Order: sequence, then structure tokens, then C-alpha cells
Amino acid sequence: MRQAHGLRWLDEAERARWNRFRHPRPQRQFVLCRSALRALLCERIGCHNAELAFVAGEHGKPEAFLHDDRAPASFNVSHSGDHGLIALAHAGRLGIDIEERRLRHDIDGSIATVFSPSEREALANADGRAKAALFFKLWTLREALIKALGTGFSIETSAFEIPPSTYLNGQTGIFRFPHLPAVEWQLDDLGTPEFAAAVAQERPFARTNPP
Repeated sequence: MRQAHGLRWLDEAERARWNRFRHPRPQRQFVLCRSALRALLCERIGCHNAELAFVAGEHGKPEAFLHDDRAPASFNVSHSGDHGLIALAHAGRLGIDIEERRLRHDIDGSIATVFSPSEREALANADGRAKAALFFKLWTLREALIKALGTGFSIETSAFEIPPSTYLNGQTGIFRFPHLPAVEWQLDDLGTPEFAAAVAQERPFARTNPP
């Protein structure tokens, strides 16, 4: 989808936002991602593009609305470099993250401030390509969860940890935030050799322990 065509999908507020970008690259990223999102949501929901609007929540995470009602779908968008990733679900909070596998800075500072003690230990026991791969896997899983929760980095990131069975031995797992133990999140690693990526989705019915 070319930028000129994508602009026709955007509403007035989105075109004003697009026009405020100072550089061509973020302009192009925004219009292509937002127009693709609109097309996918219209197909999923069965609505016309003109009926669809986006409203930012308390912490800035956008939600889709049809007229004055919340649309029967959840979504999240991420991009890295010239690539974007869109996740859709029928219900429940949703977060997605994609990262090019390129280390742009020393990762040790991020490891010390963002990851949990057990995650830091796992990274300390890895080196070279294995350490970089584990870093990106943990980063995208965490980012997907934070985006799904929708509270931004107001949450203390080092206070929760990804289950080791998910990041060491598998591609999927179940997660609970310590302050929200009744809510379960499905975690899936979507990484490829070129990109690290992950999605977190709120499960419709949380498992609870019997009294």
C-alpha cells in the first residue's frame, strides 16, 4: 500500500497527526501502519472505514470505536526499521512487539535496569550470539506484556519476570503480573532469524486456585 493511497484511509485527526511529523520516514511508517490497521479492522469487524475511529486511553493506548461504541476487536501495532507488525483479536487486551536483531548500543545497561534477577542471571550465563538472542527474546516478550497491559512504563519492569520455561525452553507460556494474579496472559514468541517478535494476549477466562 503506497503512502498516497494510505492517506485516503485516514480521518482528519490522523492526517493532522501525520502532517506534524518532521521527517519523511516516521510519516511513511505512520500512514502505512494506520491505513493497514484500518483495512484489517474493517474486514474483521465488517464495517466501513468512515465508521471507524480511534480513541486514546488513559495511558495513550488507542482503542477502536464504531460511532460511540467500542469496536468488538482488540489490536496492537509495532514497527522496527521499515517493517511493521499488527495483531488482532476478538476480545481481551493485546500487545505485540517487533525488533530488528541489531544491537544499537551496549545492552548491559538495559539488562541491569529492565530485567528481573533471574533473567539477568540467565543473560550472564550466555555470551555472543546466544546472549543477543536471549536479550531480544526477553525484551520483546516484556514489551508485548507492557503494551498489552496498557499502562506504559509506569509499571516497575524489573518487578516481574517471564517464566523461564517460556524464554529458555519453549515458544509459548502463561504469565501473571504479581499485582494482577487473577489475570492470565498467553505469551508467544514469534521470532525469526531477521526479527525478534512476541505477542501477549489476555486469556478470556483466568484459572483460579480452589479455596
